[in-house]
Amino acid sequence: MPQTDRRAKRILLRSGKSPYDVVPLEEALHRDVIATNAGNLIFSDAAHKILETPDTEVVSNGIKADAAAAARINKEYDAFVVPLANAFRPSFEDGLIRLTRLISRLKIPVVVLGVGAQTGVSYDPARLKRIEPAVRDFCAAVLDRSASIGVRGEFTEQYLRDMGFKDVEVIGCPSLFLNGRQLEVHKRAPELTPGSRIAINGSHSAVQAGLDELIARTHRRYPDLCFVGQNLSDARQLHWRDLSDPNAKVTAIPTHPDHPMYGEDKVRVYIDPVTWIDDLRGFDFSFGSRIHGNIAALLAGTPATVLCGDSRTLELCRYFDIPHRQLDQALKDPESADPARLYEQADFTGLVGGHAERFERFTAFLDKNGLENTFTHGDGGAAFEERMRGLAFPPGVRPWLDTDAASLIARMGWLHRRVGELTLDNAQLKRELARARAGAKATTKVAAAAPSTASVYRRARRAVGRPLRRALQANRQQTT
Repeated sequence: MPQTDRRAKRILLRSGKSPYDVVPLEEALHRDVIATNAGNLIFSDAAHKILETPDTEVVSNGIKADAAAAARINKEYDAFVVPLANAFRPSFEDGLIRLTRLISRLKIPVVVLGVGAQTGVSYDPARLKRIEPAVRDFCAAVLDRSASIGVRGEFTEQYLRDMGFKDVEVIGCPSLFLNGRQLEVHKRAPELTPGSRIAINGSHSAVQAGLDELIARTHRRYPDLCFVGQNLSDARQLHWRDLSDPNAKVTAIPTHPDHPMYGEDKVRVYIDPVTWIDDLRGFDFSFGSRIHGNIAALLAGTPATVLCGDSRTLELCRYFDIPHRQLDQALKDPESADPARLYEQADFTGLVGGHAERFERFTAFLDKNGLENTFTHGDGGAAFEERMRGLAFPPGVRPWLDTDAASLIARMGWLHRRVGELTLDNAQLKRELARARAGAKATTKVAAAAPSTASVYRRARRAVGRPLRRALQANRQQTT
């Protein structure tokens, strides 16, 4: 008998957008496709590529966690895959609860890739005590629908085991498996010089903790320095000079319009990992407190060192053997954190040499949870890469320094279109409101003219009950 084609498996992936979605810059900033941090797309794009096989379609959910969509998801998808970063933190408690509500209503497998708990570099879980009920509920819901839960590193593994969860596996982060077993990082120059191209990164909290002084010091010594931001607020400051976000209070970060590096056009934010990684191929070294900012460099083959300020970065660096130093120590001794010194000390033997073993552990986790991967069950990501090469993604966001008419026309044109769209939406809402008010008035009139539900019920009972009682009474008389 001829074999019938089996239906392709459909995976719903928690991600801000599909890697194939080319979103114009203004629209990307308006919709927040990076879910506040561009680093999210590094690991979600990697997960998409890894899970896409000839028999598997991967669909982005846009980060939504709507419990009301559970029935539709159960019907349309075969699995829900959730790549996460530092989800076990107090500021994400509400998001974790929403995600748990959705997962609790799902009947399909749910697989978590690389979730992490966030505390200090001392690994003290005390600050996470308040969110423990939310973490317990989340893990219990996931493990009811999967064989195990994948965590970033040693601290998160112990954190969950101390709660009593046994099916916990350290798998790192999907981002470093973007190219499967292949990971090549080489020092292209024997040493860094003042003419070297260097990328630096850091969060607003790290800048407030003293990273600003290290940035300024590096800027003076290495003129060809570029700061790579990651937050949505960073990108909006660069493109629109938008200072409405609370992060704008941190004026010492290079993405702020008042910072000298902004005026020198030495700042970037990337909406798409592909352009981010491509640009970092042209640098000699990357360093700073952003884990995925430096992973982007490593994926580009560019040496990088992470300045770890918390457990989420430290445990990932330890697992992957990424060169790192503790941020507080680097800030106490800025000379020791000079790029030339970090570059000289960076050893990538463990990172590169142990990569294949870590990849096998990662794919074994996927196998255990019923997920195929392109490197074992597909073309190794060749179709993915070919499709990506055929797309024209917007370049990294740059500081708005242009005063020419073309620059203004492009931005004002987008704003004009948005005003037009909002005007149409407003008109539609007014029509719907008018219809709703008219319907409410009509209902009120009918309700006023008609007897109440209770009175209708009483009249019906009297009308039906009297004859019924008489019939029953006559029946009893006949049988006695």
